[in-house]
Amino acid sequence: MLAPLATPNPDLPGGPPLGDAEFDAIAAIMQSDARIHLVIAKKTLVHGRLSRRLRMHGLETFRDYVRLVGQDPAERAAMVVALTTNHTHFFRENHHFEHFRNVAMPAIKTAARTRPVRIWSAGCSSGEEVYSIAMCLLGTDRASAGWLRGADVKLLATDLAPHVVESVKRGVYSDSVVAPIPDAYRRAWVRPAGNDFEIAPEAREMVTARVLNLFEAWPMRQRYDAIFCRNVMIYFDDRAKAELEHRLVEMLLPGGHLYIGHSERLVGPATTVMESCGQTIYVKPGGAA
Repeated sequence: MLAPLATPNPDLPGGPPLGDAEFDAIAAIMQSDARIHLVIAKKTLVHGRLSRRLRMHGLETFRDYVRLVGQDPAERAAMVVALTTNHTHFFRENHHFEHFRNVAMPAIKTAARTRPVRIWSAGCSSGEEVYSIAMCLLGTDRASAGWLRGADVKLLATDLAPHVVESVKRGVYSDSVVAPIPDAYRRAWVRPAGNDFEIAPEAREMVTARVLNLFEAWPMRQRYDAIFCRNVMIYFDDRAKAELEHRLVEMLLPGGHLYIGHSERLVGPATTVMESCGQTIYVKPGGAA
């Protein structure tokens, strides 16, 4: 997701000026490839991040860079990743996790006795969200995780940016990053790893991390008991939001829950299907998860 931006200044030191025509070309690619709506207020961000790409390729102008992106699919993909920001933390928007524990999990535990359970963290960033979900499922000690023995419960974590997907797979975080984890969860499922900390194998083994563009074809065929797609859609226009939300709802089982970001809302067809059951929490009617 794109970070907030101060007053634009396209002629900052460290790179050549970014002209309006080049900005418009870059914005068109972001809209086409990632459905991210870049407004002119993001010009400083674009300039700062892509100036690094120009230096890396030895280019002197943004016109040259736009030409390169038009000819090189790998650089085009790298540009899209460079213009996304992955910001999150453990147990962010904690009311979602309270709802997940208190409302969604009882139905999930019941379902896990007879069928596979699947949960998706869409736009997972570096993994703090999906491992927060995993710790909720595991509970605050090994005894509370007993219900998972023999159960088929898997979590999918996807993101557009390959480098953050690799972070999910590693499951290693600094002391400051793991600090928001509640003490009981941290004692049970976080281990020292040199100067850092790693998520315990019991949690990492539940998670599959994959690169995925949310606006391309999805390879998944199963439907999900819960989907977390939070603080991802705030940079899309309403048409893109409606399309994505409709697809997410289609991937939910009846009784499944959708969690979106605190400043996001449902638009389009999803509003006729989902029922609100909390602050930016929705349930798909039709049965228990």
